[in-house]
Amino acid sequence: MRSTMQDFQLTIGGILRHVVEVHGDGQVITATDGGTRTESYADVGRRAARLANALRALGVCGDQRVGTFAWNNAEHLEAYLAVPSMGAVLHTLNIRLFPEQLTYIANHAEDQVVIVDGSLVDLLARQLPTFESVEHVLVSGPDAKAADLDALRASGKQVHLYDDLLEAADERFDWPDIDERDGAAMCYTSGTTGNPKGVVYSHRTAYLHSMAVGLGIVGGLTWTDRVLPIVPMFHANAWGLAYAAVMTGASLVLPDRWLQAEPLCRFMREARPTVSGAVPTVWNDVLSHLDRHPDVELASHLRLVLCGGSAVPVALQKALGERHGITMVQAWGMTETSPVASVARPPLGVEGEDVWRYRGGQGRMLPGIEGRIVGEAGDEMPRDGEAVGELEVRGAWVTAAYYKDDDPQKFRDGWLRTGDVGNLDELGYIRLTDRSKDVIKSGGEWISSVDLENALMAHPDVLEAAVVGIPDEKWQERPLASVVLREGASVKPAELRDFLAQTVASWQLPDAWTFIEAVPRTSVGKFDKKVIRKWYADGELDVSGAG
Repeated sequence: MRSTMQDFQLTIGGILRHVVEVHGDGQVITATDGGTRTESYADVGRRAARLANALRALGVCGDQRVGTFAWNNAEHLEAYLAVPSMGAVLHTLNIRLFPEQLTYIANHAEDQVVIVDGSLVDLLARQLPTFESVEHVLVSGPDAKAADLDALRASGKQVHLYDDLLEAADERFDWPDIDERDGAAMCYTSGTTGNPKGVVYSHRTAYLHSMAVGLGIVGGLTWTDRVLPIVPMFHANAWGLAYAAVMTGASLVLPDRWLQAEPLCRFMREARPTVSGAVPTVWNDVLSHLDRHPDVELASHLRLVLCGGSAVPVALQKALGERHGITMVQAWGMTETSPVASVARPPLGVEGEDVWRYRGGQGRMLPGIEGRIVGEAGDEMPRDGEAVGELEVRGAWVTAAYYKDDDPQKFRDGWLRTGDVGNLDELGYIRLTDRSKDVIKSGGEWISSVDLENALMAHPDVLEAAVVGIPDEKWQERPLASVVLREGASVKPAELRDFLAQTVASWQLPDAWTFIEAVPRTSVGKFDKKVIRKWYADGELDVSGAG
């Protein structure tokens, strides 16, 4: 029997029509140097139509790629909505990539147009001559007219002011019917080894992922919310928060380039977001600012912080909750999973200190996503919370391949191999103990660098810590702890080792210690441990024992 239901296409265009027709009174509030600027969703809809008309006039008539090189702001949102809805593909360019990687992804994706924020013109201009397929550059935002447009024109590309093009374009656009399985947007992985790999999200996956992020077990979004994506819109589509907010009518609060703790907290006090999302580094900085400025209060409006991108320390979650009344929930995912795949909320009936066993892990898979743990021999491991293996996932918004790159070793029997190592229990809770390349193999046993890092960051004098395995003649590998102390703090390795010994088995305790000014990071804010390994190999670290 076939159903009697209509075949309604799940597309970004559908989200755009819905927000304009039903939630036109919602707001998009963008931070500025001196305050904020505000547009309604109805305004955004009209400007998105103008942008679509302008892009049509520049020759974007099929599924050509339109790149963005921008902060989180209203103009970027207009591109988020207009480009996929007109049938083209949005390609968010990571402004923090190494130059050669930026050139690689622009050429690999064959971007035809790039929309660049005026404040980033100088940064883009250096690489623009190497973008072989790009024909047009649109300069957007309040800084557009003051930007050095000649630096862009020197590349031979045609350069336009974004607002001038929109002003000349019609605010009515005949949005086409689009197959929900067509490409809507694409992001590239951060490329910690080799070239970045492209993931193409379909309209259907973006739509379903947006619905999932809006669920009560994730963001619980309604049109009374104000959503602040601090995570960049070029990082896995801002974790889907922008589309989820638009879909539910929740207003968007966009920080633009002001991402340091002081201006960010000032912006939050003014725009009063209810939900936010960012990597742990950002919230560590916010926590330090709040601790130094007890008069800054966010809990009266900020009901939920979604945190991910790397393991979220329990110490950070506890400090924000206990000292500042802010609830942080860990989410897990990757570019390949759109990205949100699981959320760490404790099971029914668990209270008190017991909740941290669950909130410190990666949580349960969302409906629409399935996970399993696979051992080194390729066998599925039992769901007992003890058996360790690589996490593999499949689902409604998980990629099945990379763009123009088969990479068969990343996929197994229809499952994505995540490269994350951990276990899965009988209630479906995932606990990831490491990336497969970061597990420390010591004397035939595995030591979790993530567990050691979380334990170290629970020390009141430790701001951040990264642990890597270093060669050992007897044990194969032993842990090296690289520690960043809080401002004004002074602590010896022996004290940290004694602190760890309260919760960590003695054979797992680091033998080597070093103090560094900051943990190196990738372009999306994750610890870049290969840099620490290189520093160690090159003799650039002042390493000592704990004695």
